[in-house]
Amino acid sequence: MTAGYLVWAALFGALFVWEGVGLVRAGDGFPTLSDALDAVMRYPAGRWALFALWLWFGWHSFVRGYHFLLRDPGH
Repeated sequence: MTAGYLVWAALFGALFVWEGVGLVRAGDGFPTLSDALDAVMRYPAGRWALFALWLWFGWHSFVRGYHFLLRDPGH
């Protein structure tokens, strides 16, 4: 279980570092997350792919993993 938390912390940390580097180096052409998402969402297929990814993530996080998120803290 601790390994899962470490993986999520590493992923979110990488996203924050990417955004920070993109904001600090704005003139160098290093893309921020919003730049990357704008490039993907420019096309209808990209919007559908992001929507499908969002649904997949929500399903696996909240529906399949409900025992983890909603378990009784006393147990």
